[in-house]
Amino acid sequence: MTAPSTLPLLHFTHGNSYPSGAYGRLLEALARDYDVRVTDMLGHDPRFPVDESWRSLVDELIARLEQHARPAILVGHSLGGAVSTLAAWRRPDLARCVVMLDSPVVAGWRAQVWRLAKALGLGPRLSPGTIAERRRDTWPSRAAAYEHFIAKPMFQAWAPGALDDYLEHGLVADPAGGVRLRFQRDVEAAIYASLPHGMGALLRRPFPVPVGFIAGTRSNELRQAGLAATRRLVGDNFTTIEGTHLYPMEHPALTARLTRAMIERLLAGQGAPAGHGAIVA
Repeated sequence: MTAPSTLPLLHFTHGNSYPSGAYGRLLEALARDYDVRVTDMLGHDPRFPVDESWRSLVDELIARLEQHARPAILVGHSLGGAVSTLAAWRRPDLARCVVMLDSPVVAGWRAQVWRLAKALGLGPRLSPGTIAERRRDTWPSRAAAYEHFIAKPMFQAWAPGALDDYLEHGLVADPAGGVRLRFQRDVEAAIYASLPHGMGALLRRPFPVPVGFIAGTRSNELRQAGLAATRRLVGDNFTTIEGTHLYPMEHPALTARLTRAMIERLLAGQGAPAGHGAIVA
């Protein structure tokens, strides 16, 4: 029987359409200093279907965190960072701190416009969900899937091996033959269409645990959402990294270093021992 890890517990949650295994290079780097656990794929457990403002996704993460014997450092990319923050807000006893990787807080007038759009039934049309619904999700082989993705500039910018991680954890055998994406297109689209419009509530009183933010310098998502509310939430716990919204795949080693530094800053005075860890699903 394996002895419990003495390393600080870190729970990672992925972005929309990317299973946590797709972040393999980042997670391996973090596992040198932390006991890393992950949320595999939000929204695919029938007990926690995607619903308005991601309430059920937060329930899903909380249920996972409750299985740990101790509070965790929460780290999440995009969707995962927002859900981690909402989980820590609801259950601060389960979190030591939160590090948001390019997960902007949508509040103020942008949130009100989005709330109105959803009320009018325009959420699916105005979100990236329309693209997700049309996304190709089957190929005759893994090799064909690799050629499909590597032809796109977005994936060409990823670090060596990152696309292999995505294919390893993001594809399954298709009953009809070939392979298909594990992350279902309808789930991806539903997540986009139900983006929370009430995250401004996080700013109404001091947040119960420390929160930090690492922003991609070329992130279109941050440009669209704005950073005013995010900066109000995290204060001085804000740093940048060269890259797009997908910088965890573009620069996994640097992302890990900046994440460690942010965690140490957030937990200053509490201790953050280093060592060698393992990734646990």
